[in-house]
Amino acid sequence: MRVVFAGTPEPAVPSLRRLIESERHEVVAVITRPDAVAGRGRKIMRSPVGQLADEHGIQVLTPRKPAEPEFVAALTNLAPDCCPVVAYGALLPQQVLDIPTHGWINLHFSLLPAWRGAAPVQAAIDAGDDMTGASTFLIEAGLDTGPVYGVMTEKVGVTDTAGELLARLAEAGAVLLEKTLDGVEDGTLQAIPQSSDGVSYAPKVTVEAGRIRFDETALAIHRRIRAVTPAPGAWTEMNGLRLKLGPVEMVEETLPEREIEVRKSGVFVGTSTTAVRLGQVQPPGKKMMNALDWARGARLAPGTVIG
Repeated sequence: MRVVFAGTPEPAVPSLRRLIESERHEVVAVITRPDAVAGRGRKIMRSPVGQLADEHGIQVLTPRKPAEPEFVAALTNLAPDCCPVVAYGALLPQQVLDIPTHGWINLHFSLLPAWRGAAPVQAAIDAGDDMTGASTFLIEAGLDTGPVYGVMTEKVGVTDTAGELLARLAEAGAVLLEKTLDGVEDGTLQAIPQSSDGVSYAPKVTVEAGRIRFDETALAIHRRIRAVTPAPGAWTEMNGLRLKLGPVEMVEETLPEREIEVRKSGVFVGTSTTAVRLGQVQPPGKKMMNALDWARGARLAPGTVIG
């Protein structure tokens, strides 16, 4: 099929790469979000998907809004059979959805109808799901409500961060997306309406959502930090300063809520249940470092509290 691929961030790259290498499908263009400021140098940069398309000499479309007449005309002239989508990042109006013969097929990183929305992987970890996966579905007007073509499952490891889990899903999901396009082209695959049971939502994760309060349970803290790592990142406050945090380890002993205890074996913090051992800490203006190194440099007084 002639396909126009829509995607923006790094997790969309494996799918685009697989379709470029496919012998059955031709990627005639790529749609991605406009170039934006990124990185420490705050330079204007092409999205990861746009960069891969450039490397292969594929036309790149970067509409600010998909309803722009110029974009609608350009997509119509490309005459795609199908538009596969992975984390594009913009809502598609009906006039655009109607252009490809076989519609827009989205690769979504959850087992729909669970975790519809922008951050399904983060939500799955934060909720303590032990199994997740990816789904391909036909995009319609509702939020991730379209009928499902196929699914794949993936176990959520007890130490998985969102970044680690998403990387695995991106690779496995690329295979699922290609097989879905194969089945749609052959006419052997039919989309099945989603169940009305088990619907849940995963809104975009904000910076505030990454705030860690050590008066919560150790389990909630453990999950929340993993869910927001690497982005937007976990953080807490101590003495009015913001500290970034890496994943923690739960231990079986107890300490007073929010109280820090420094030992040779690590830096421990009390929660509303059992304590946690800090992994890495990043104080303002410095790099992420081992929690013990941070504690030694901070010269924490006995009874210091955090979060």
